[in-house]
Amino acid sequence: MKGKGAQYNPSNPFSKNSVGIVHEEGVDEFVYEEKPKTQLYFESPKNVLSRNKSPDLRWDYSVNPYQGCEHGCIYCYARNSHTYWGFSAGLDFESKIIVKKDVAAKLENQLQKKTWKVQPIMLSGNTDCYQPIEKKFELTLQLLTVALKYRNPISLITKNALILRDIDILKDLTRLGLVHVYLSITSLDEQLRGLMEPRTSTSLNRLRAVHELSQAGVSVGVMMALIIPGLNHTEIPSIIEASAKAGALDAGYTVVRLNGQIAEMFEDWLNKKFPERASKVMNHIQSLHGGKSNDTNWQRRLKGDGEMASVINQLFARSKKRFFEDKKMPSYNMNLFRKGGNYSLFDC
Repeated sequence: MKGKGAQYNPSNPFSKNSVGIVHEEGVDEFVYEEKPKTQLYFESPKNVLSRNKSPDLRWDYSVNPYQGCEHGCIYCYARNSHTYWGFSAGLDFESKIIVKKDVAAKLENQLQKKTWKVQPIMLSGNTDCYQPIEKKFELTLQLLTVALKYRNPISLITKNALILRDIDILKDLTRLGLVHVYLSITSLDEQLRGLMEPRTSTSLNRLRAVHELSQAGVSVGVMMALIIPGLNHTEIPSIIEASAKAGALDAGYTVVRLNGQIAEMFEDWLNKKFPERASKVMNHIQSLHGGKSNDTNWQRRLKGDGEMASVINQLFARSKKRFFEDKKMPSYNMNLFRKGGNYSLFDC
């Protein structure tokens, strides 16, 4: 299915009923739109700060202006979260997008609470904050504006060059030591990128974004997320080199993990797109996670374990040492937070 990562809609594990067509012969045929159009749903949650207690994640809090993601990355771990909203982790995740229109005002309310202790907030911990509909709603820009007003540190990661729209406010945040920006780059092979991440920016445009952000003085790094052994792991040296030349200050990676229904959708996609190596790729993935496609082990899920994980780790470490030896992301400034958003005589 061109332009889509998932090729179908799996059933929602929380729903007792499914929609389908019942034939006179008594055979049920469950269907989906061949090319589902994007549908928007509007939500106003009471709290927009999500807290996680995962020991392998760097920051405790994240804000997600959107649920679901038009980028359609087939491997995306966030797909499972869409089922909690009553949708499917498949095509629904890519075409039924939840928009939190008052997310910036809600974040501001939470930053004003006496209980808030200044710390970096991640945009987005779940789905991409610069996915295509951000061009219309500008919710991420509004969140950055709140962060600047309160001088609260922000970390963000995206696969979309749309981030360049906000380069001015990112420069202001960088000047105060309040932002880390990461571009996720998974492949320089446009055919592979287009199949894995059908509606993301091209790899060249992401590298261009790294370059322009770097030239503007913004603290920018690159994440190779996700690394899929047998599909893109051999590109580690070339991606790290290209990222360093573009001006990135840091590089990191995570390996693929196929939790929940993502495993069945990914394997279906793999058999359709790369049938000649599908079995080998799945075996490699399972070797990273103790023989399973899914992984909830804190120490293993992001980097993997075993021989293939060691190969990936060594290849990445050597590449980073070669091209990033004299580069480092600056530390956050945690001392500028404005309680209540109020200015002082000593503000810059």
